[in-house]
Amino acid sequence: MITLTINGIIRQIDIPLDTPLLWALRDTLGLTGTKFGCGISMCGACTVHADGEPIRACVTPISAVAGKQIVTIEAIDQDKTGKKVQQAWLKVNVPQCGYCQPGQIMSATALLKKNRSPSDADIDKAMRGNLCRCGTYPRIRAAIKEVAGTQEVKS
Repeated sequence: MITLTINGIIRQIDIPLDTPLLWALRDTLGLTGTKFGCGISMCGACTVHADGEPIRACVTPISAVAGKQIVTIEAIDQDKTGKKVQQAWLKVNVPQCGYCQPGQIMSATALLKKNRSPSDADIDKAMRGNLCRCGTYPRIRAAIKEVAGTQEVKS
């Protein structure tokens, strides 16, 4: 039995401690917004926050996040910056297929919480582990800049 705090709710789950956080979220707790992409921490689809830091849930065992505050895409709108990121995503029309977008939003939110006015290089560095097969990178960058107030976006 392990106790995890996920989206502000304390949960006790009885699964092996080496279970990846992704499977605890999706299969045990029913939080399916966090996506499985590659399973080897290369695509970023499974990105969640642990104490405000973006982590890859597919390779993080639940034992590594005990005692940490885990936030998933289901609750990112409860964070002021996260809500702004989601609104910018819609305003700029970022998603195409949408599969990678939960991880993209989680990484963008973590970036903007640390750096309110990121440069293109800062954005590239923070987002480089999030792959988008549809190639929406210019819109992702535009949405991040929209939140930062460094680029006017045409609706």
